[in-house]
Amino acid sequence: MAIGTAGSTAIAGVVDAHHHVWRLDWPGHQWPDASLPAIHRDFAIADLRADSRGVDLAATVLVQSQPTDADTDRLCAIAAAEPLVGALVGWVDLAAADAPRRIAQLAAAPKLRGLRPMLQSIADTDWILQPALDDAIAAMIAHGLRFDALVQPRHLSALHRFAHRWPDLPIVIDHAAKPSAAAGGLDPWRDEIAALAACDTVWCKLSGLRTEQPPGEPAAALAPYVAHLVACFGERLMWGSDWPVLHLSGDDYGSWFQAARTLAELDPAGERSLFADSARRFYGLALP
Repeated sequence: MAIGTAGSTAIAGVVDAHHHVWRLDWPGHQWPDASLPAIHRDFAIADLRADSRGVDLAATVLVQSQPTDADTDRLCAIAAAEPLVGALVGWVDLAAADAPRRIAQLAAAPKLRGLRPMLQSIADTDWILQPALDDAIAAMIAHGLRFDALVQPRHLSALHRFAHRWPDLPIVIDHAAKPSAAAGGLDPWRDEIAALAACDTVWCKLSGLRTEQPPGEPAAALAPYVAHLVACFGERLMWGSDWPVLHLSGDDYGSWFQAARTLAELDPAGERSLFADSARRFYGLALP
């Protein structure tokens, strides 16, 4: 991915690689709760369209936010009916005995492209390495699904072993593994990210970083993190809004889009990769 200065022209056909929708009255809704008033309300695709005005949004990747089958089924229905959603990442209990059957069922949904266990909420850092998950992971590979890794820096060593154990499974690291930007911490995150990037089946999302910063800190402080991600992943790095969780940072959709563009410092071809083509390739979306 070539590095230069972000141009002043608009980027056409943006693909947002990571966003959510939810309704507080959906049965089984767990998060966000009232302790997060900035996002404790319903968010629908119509709200995303309104908040992303000014960005030429061509397609999005809708990602699960609740660890339930019911939530994934609801999202499948939303994705099927919504032209803007190009791909869906759902949830399956990978440790369940019937996980392979459930994975086969979901793989038939027209836009479901991947699954995301909520690893950041699991106390066992090495949970993903347990043999009890082998049948489920094999089923994901058999059905051509991708693995969204919702991880923190503590998981990166285990994720590296996981990637080598399953070399036929495409993996994308959500939110760059949430480095400790609030503390300005770069290491050992920096070396562990580089090790994962050396695996050509591992991709990464430039998303979720604003909410890892201290309140009020400008996006410019993320420069060393973004530069490292660009250098390590190149054309395997994709931009995501993490909307509406982004609102926890006090930022808005367009501001984060422009900040990411400025921080990445890419030429037009690099911007096209970051803001559209990388997500299209990873999630198997039709290229124009």
